[in-house]
Amino acid sequence: MHAMLPLLQHTDFPPLRRNRLDTLQVNLGYRCNQTCLHCHVNAGPNRTEMMDEANLALIPQILAKHAIGTLDLTGGAPELHPAFRQLVAAAREMGVKVIDRCNLTVLFEPGQEGLTEFLASNQVEIVASLPCYTEATVDKQRGDGVFAKSIAGLQQLNALGYGQPGSGLVLNLVYNPQGPSLPPAQQPLQAAYKRELAEHFGIVFNQLFALANMPIQRFGSTLISKGQFNDYMRLLKDNYAAGNLANVMCRNLVSVDWQGYLYDCDFNQQLGLAIPGNGRPHLADLLQQDLLSHPVRVADHCYGCTAGQGSSCGGALHA
Repeated sequence: MHAMLPLLQHTDFPPLRRNRLDTLQVNLGYRCNQTCLHCHVNAGPNRTEMMDEANLALIPQILAKHAIGTLDLTGGAPELHPAFRQLVAAAREMGVKVIDRCNLTVLFEPGQEGLTEFLASNQVEIVASLPCYTEATVDKQRGDGVFAKSIAGLQQLNALGYGQPGSGLVLNLVYNPQGPSLPPAQQPLQAAYKRELAEHFGIVFNQLFALANMPIQRFGSTLISKGQFNDYMRLLKDNYAAGNLANVMCRNLVSVDWQGYLYDCDFNQQLGLAIPGNGRPHLADLLQQDLLSHPVRVADHCYGCTAGQGSSCGGALHA
């Protein structure tokens, strides 16, 4: 694995400052049942990092302290954390919206029986990875058999009401390119996904999020190995759109790693770029301070969020 930070930290990306914090994004650990080429977390079945009880206990306190409206759970596969359901239930009891960033195949892992029913009963919003609507493309990126399991997972969620009009159960899908290119326009791609998945599998969903691949971790290292890193960075910079700066996720979100340390976004977390502050700011520090107007730590990978239509945890930043 190539070191990415030395290639990214010297930057001319414009300075940013935070707005009000409305989303707490928590990485519960790097264990995952898949190993994907584009994964910026370098997650996989052999990773053992998991958030401990002391840090988990801080999360409801932080949600209450700052009146945070959304708890965004990620990983790895966040559902593989033993306390996943307990944390979800606690946040929902507080009236906080919970997002589960789900790879779909985890629904069929041993020990995950009843997971779909749990998610539905707690009205958890699901953001599910499906990098294409064709089997060959998905299996090439994510592994043999992943597409078939993903389709089965989506059908299972649909049967419980997810993605169905009027159900209140939100099911969003995530697309990312196969290689070093920008994602296509989100709305036409969403229309194609809806048409193909409905026609061939009877699947419905709410929205498609088109995300750019970040030049960090496993994907960034692969670019270096193939001699494509500089070309990809040039593509991102050549397509920089200043209008995206107002809506980048780091202005309203704080990312928490499995040890409880704070970052401006999930990408900074993977680069070890801690949120600006004294020492290494931690979840516990949020009990005593507000991040409003604090500077955001930027580097060259930030061009990935601001190129073209923009890219964030909620998909494109403009149509």
